[in-house]
Amino acid sequence: MIRLFASISIALVVGYPPVVAAQDGDETLPAPMAALADRGAEIGQSFEAPSGLTGYTVSFQGQTLAAYLTSDGEHVVVGTLLDGDGTNLSQPVIEAAANAARPESDWAALAKAGWIADGSDEAERVVYAFTDPNCPFCHRFYQQSRDWIEAGAVQIRHVMVGVLRQDSLPKSATLLASDDPSAALAEHEANFDEGGVTPADRLPAEAQERVQQNNQLMSELGIRGTPSVFYRDDEGKIRLVRGLPRGDQMQAVMGGAHPGSE
Repeated sequence: MIRLFASISIALVVGYPPVVAAQDGDETLPAPMAALADRGAEIGQSFEAPSGLTGYTVSFQGQTLAAYLTSDGEHVVVGTLLDGDGTNLSQPVIEAAANAARPESDWAALAKAGWIADGSDEAERVVYAFTDPNCPFCHRFYQQSRDWIEAGAVQIRHVMVGVLRQDSLPKSATLLASDDPSAALAEHEANFDEGGVTPADRLPAEAQERVQQNNQLMSELGIRGTPSVFYRDDEGKIRLVRGLPRGDQMQAVMGGAHPGSE
């Protein structure tokens, strides 16, 4: 016996006829899946599931989930699929989707964003990080990256957003509009415990718009928290760490162990 358990408020969509809705050119989705997309879910790859179900990976509010379309194409359930032994059949699919490489289009979009460089322009390795000036975990990431930055091995490009507090956007805009944004960011981080940068009285409209565009990009890429760090692995594939990289994650992001370590 297969049991389905709903896990989020959009768990069950009912009453849609088995028609398709256009998405991304010639690709189509069954109507219930299109309804999930309309509610803000990003629909991933489909996969075979038991009992006539068709599975889909779904990204919603920063979470990777599994969705199961019924055989008649009229309903979808989002949640965990268990078999009669209690084995979680959804988890392997979710883990594979969450760990999948990101598309090259993500990297191209980040390169065009409003970012501040931390590290040498000659560094062989480039890392992008969504950074809110009020985020304590962004501050910790900045601190923990010092060895790689000072060794000239990595350049971190901080994509400045304003999402945590009311003054986050003006702080980010102030940093982006500085005569020397890299130096301004360093000063902000050095004084983070005292509040960091003070928003300018007059902010250039262009800088504010840049931060708003970064906020929009963050949403479009399915990012819900800071820091969120994009890097290339040893095979050149784009990977994403959601939240503060820790331990082996940090070494993967930076491309190796601490400079000078044995």
